[in-house]
Amino acid sequence: MGAEFVALSLVPMLVATLAAIACALPGNFLLLRGQSLLGDAISHVVLPGIVVAFLLTGVTTTPAMLAGALAAAGLSVALIEGLRRGAGVEPGAAMGIVFTTMFAAGVVLLEQSGAAGVHLDVEHALYGNLESLIWLQADGWAALGDPAALAALPEELPRMALVTVIVAACIALSWRPLILTSFDEGFARSIGLPVRMLSAGLVALAALAAVAAFSAVGSILVIAMLVCPAAAARLLTTSVGAQVAFSLLFAALSAVIGYILAGYAPLWLGLPAAVSAAGMIAVTAGIILMLAMLGTRPKS
Repeated sequence: MGAEFVALSLVPMLVATLAAIACALPGNFLLLRGQSLLGDAISHVVLPGIVVAFLLTGVTTTPAMLAGALAAAGLSVALIEGLRRGAGVEPGAAMGIVFTTMFAAGVVLLEQSGAAGVHLDVEHALYGNLESLIWLQADGWAALGDPAALAALPEELPRMALVTVIVAACIALSWRPLILTSFDEGFARSIGLPVRMLSAGLVALAALAAVAAFSAVGSILVIAMLVCPAAAARLLTTSVGAQVAFSLLFAALSAVIGYILAGYAPLWLGLPAAVSAAGMIAVTAGIILMLAMLGTRPKS
């Protein structure tokens, strides 16, 4: 059982946990700024950017995908402003139009291009390919100390680990300025903080996390992790530090519990097949948010 778990489940569980943490970190500050919708937006607009980047470069490396995602994000901002200023469309409606149109365009590009051959298709765009992240060279827990086995780890794990470290380091280095700009942008500007640069950097971090997680966990899980852990944590505390800590705990719990429920619970219940890991992780995150809401509801 141990060897089977290490080979089949350890890597996808770790990738899901790292992806959840990487998304939850910037998600906290998007929530504090009242910009959680940006998380949804990023997960939508990165799809056509990622596909176009692959079609132009022929590779699925994170730098190329991130460049495509950021270009798509810039295009979406320009389109929203064009609709808002040029056509007088209400901002919320303009965002809805652009986000859904760009996501639909990404789906069409996926269907009409050769991207499906590198795990870029509609199915993987929605809920990733966690189940396929098998560590073939692993032979039990001893593989964790075997350099040859470690060299054969699925590339998604070291990539997601690196991105998580980068996101965490950037958040830590800009911790106080991010808090100041999130709560009082006017004051932050008056003391000389680069408000626009910090805002752009936060969006870039969210985009980096989304792009790195996209191919492994899909857009459904990216959206859930950018919003649900931070929202659940915010219900429990008014301290930013405690909120971030709770959100990381909730993100990790969602990934681990959701993956176990998806992969093993159906077998325990005698059902014929497992369910989508990314989908169940997102459902678990939603359940944790609901429990936090019920636990903090004022008594009548």
